[in-house]
Amino acid sequence: MMCGLCNFPTVPWNPRLLDINLRASQTRAMAHTYIVFDFGADEEKAQQARHKLEGWKQAFRLDKKLQIKFERSENGQAASESGPEESAEPAKSAKGAKPKAKSLAKAAKKSDAKVDVPGGEVKLLVRLYFSGHEKLSEQQWIERIPGDDLLKAASPKIIRESDAEFVDTVKQFESLE
Repeated sequence: MMCGLCNFPTVPWNPRLLDINLRASQTRAMAHTYIVFDFGADEEKAQQARHKLEGWKQAFRLDKKLQIKFERSENGQAASESGPEESAEPAKSAKGAKPKAKSLAKAAKKSDAKVDVPGGEVKLLVRLYFSGHEKLSEQQWIERIPGDDLLKAASPKIIRESDAEFVDTVKQFESLE
């Protein structure tokens, strides 16, 4: 079919094809980099590091670009202690009674005490997720985060997409809550 005004062939109108064919995506997947910090058994330093990273995340508006997760490996005794306490709280809420602030604070203190189990290893996994046009910002954060005095002591390990352990780190990060 030919256009009557300009003698160019016309294409049947399709609302999905406004200006280009949908042959291939115009955007590439965003590259991400992981930084793994090993704090050993020092939960307090790990929490300080998390607090610092959360502050940067909020101050620089890095909501989706900087994600933090903890990996804790505790001994079997601590895991068995946390089980009955967690099952007791849903029974209270099933009765319809509202938990009070004091009881919630006590429960939080008990859970914090359980985290400080000797022999438990704490790792902090940080995912930097910047788009292709933000390479400079990504590089600045890759230098800034491990360069901080608090985080430098935790032996940071930077894992990029080209590294061999990248796939394992992605699976590990996705499996954590």
